[in-house]
Amino acid sequence: MRSDGSWSPGEADAAWIESLARPLDPAFAAIERAARPTGIPILDRDAGRVLAVLAADRRRICEVGTAIGYSTLWMALAQPADGRIVTIDPDTERTTAARVHWRAAGVADDRISIVNEPALAAFARPEPDLAGPFDMVFIDALKDEYAAYLEALLPRLERGALVVADNVLWGGRTSGSRPSTPGDGTSSLRAFCESVIGDPRFSGTILPVGDGLLVATWRP
Repeated sequence: MRSDGSWSPGEADAAWIESLARPLDPAFAAIERAARPTGIPILDRDAGRVLAVLAADRRRICEVGTAIGYSTLWMALAQPADGRIVTIDPDTERTTAARVHWRAAGVADDRISIVNEPALAAFARPEPDLAGPFDMVFIDALKDEYAAYLEALLPRLERGALVVADNVLWGGRTSGSRPSTPGDGTSSLRAFCESVIGDPRFSGTILPVGDGLLVATWRP
């Protein structure tokens, strides 16, 4: 209960929601265990469940930022059987590990294509897997480059495509509820959010799930 008498969800509510969820595929727990010791950034589990709901009817997804494949797996397992994902990450060691986790979850290799390059370099050259059109994109890579990723993706989106971006609350720094420091990505994320939410070609909002998910529908 807030001081003004209004209500906001707490730990008990989160625990109840978790109790309703279907059992996780063991591959998710394996990725969580692998990420923890080395600090590899992965999506919050609650945000993963939201991502899965958003991906449920999407057949052609582009992901910017693979890491070890956690968010990719949420989308792949939710997609229709004929769904495909192309995911971009320059770190071959991480994407090789990701492929192992996807296989463990029963995801066929031809369902997910990996582009091992920095995303902006990959978008700048002819790449058949990145030609689109995409009906969903998920952005979770270098925060200072979010706006440039989206700019490169816009011509590859079909009308009605979903644009989803993680970490847009940035631990409270974008809203100003926590202090930021120059060069920590806060100003770029804030400008990105303001640009997308204020763009009449999008209908979007920010969900306070995990570290913040921006979700917007492309309707040019």
